[in-house]
Amino acid sequence: MQLKDKILLITGGTGSFGNAVLHKFLPTEHFKEIRILSRDEKKQDDLRKKVNNPKVKFYIGDVRDIHSIDAAIKGVDYIFHAAALKQVPSCEFFPMEAVKTNIIGTDNVLTIAEKYEVKKVVVLSTDKAAYPINAMGMSKAMMEKVMVAKSRNLDDTKTIFCGTRYGNVMASRGSVIPLFVEQIKAGKAITITDPNMTRFMMTLEDAVDLVLYAFENGKQGDLFVQKSPACTIEVLAKALNSLYESNSEIKIIGTRHGEKVYETLVNREDMVKAEDCGNYFRIPADNRNLNYEQYFSEGEVKLADLEEYHSNNTEIFDVEEMKQLLLQLPLIRKDILGESMNQYFDL
Repeated sequence: MQLKDKILLITGGTGSFGNAVLHKFLPTEHFKEIRILSRDEKKQDDLRKKVNNPKVKFYIGDVRDIHSIDAAIKGVDYIFHAAALKQVPSCEFFPMEAVKTNIIGTDNVLTIAEKYEVKKVVVLSTDKAAYPINAMGMSKAMMEKVMVAKSRNLDDTKTIFCGTRYGNVMASRGSVIPLFVEQIKAGKAITITDPNMTRFMMTLEDAVDLVLYAFENGKQGDLFVQKSPACTIEVLAKALNSLYESNSEIKIIGTRHGEKVYETLVNREDMVKAEDCGNYFRIPADNRNLNYEQYFSEGEVKLADLEEYHSNNTEIFDVEEMKQLLLQLPLIRKDILGESMNQYFDL
């Protein structure tokens, strides 16, 4: 895929993902222009000063308002749609806000992308969209459905919509890792909700690589899932305690609103059609029309014979393995190894 003279737009570009993607592309010859669309002028101003690069252009707008994103999308070749409400508890208390940003906002981005014949749009989803039980996961599941539905009406030679679904991104905004580190440094107890709760663990670099894979290989309506290791929250807390040579108590406080004991990245229904691509699963869109009766005679793999891909049946890391994974994070390397934390534009 030739990206040298193309223009990339990152919605939610001042967040963790947008920040990592920007950092990945800026030193390279990928893209002649990178546009950052977000609604937070303070974070944009901070990022502008830190980046200090004429290749990066900033647009203030809100994906909820279709008119405010029109100018940012016009002339763009590729879109990385990361703008979202992703905090589970806040979405539980304000579910309509999740609907406005995650569902309607995505529909707005895709509508304008189709209007200007953007070559490819990759939307970011989450493990919480598979078997969703909370408002954030439900809104992201609907976002996936919107992407697939709109992709059915596109001319593949002009525009392609596809998506990625990922697990917990370590040390991203909203991750428990920075919270645990703060508690350890302050000499406080590490507060965990359920010691046996498991979560997928992937670095921001893994997440960016997944998006790049989708840009290069995504077909109409595809959803890509990265295979990731997992660990229990108790193991994560013990690994951090060990790295920081701390004896902080691990205190169990009970589950929060909308929390799952384990996360599913590929549900059983998707596993029927999922294609194993080595480090990734590709879930092609279901492009049947509403005339279901013509498919009845084809038959299908029995769902009962398949197992979903979740954080309890993937590779489970122990404390030592988690310590090695944690040492890949700039936040941890800065504290433990004394390295400068200049890997990302820390805002």
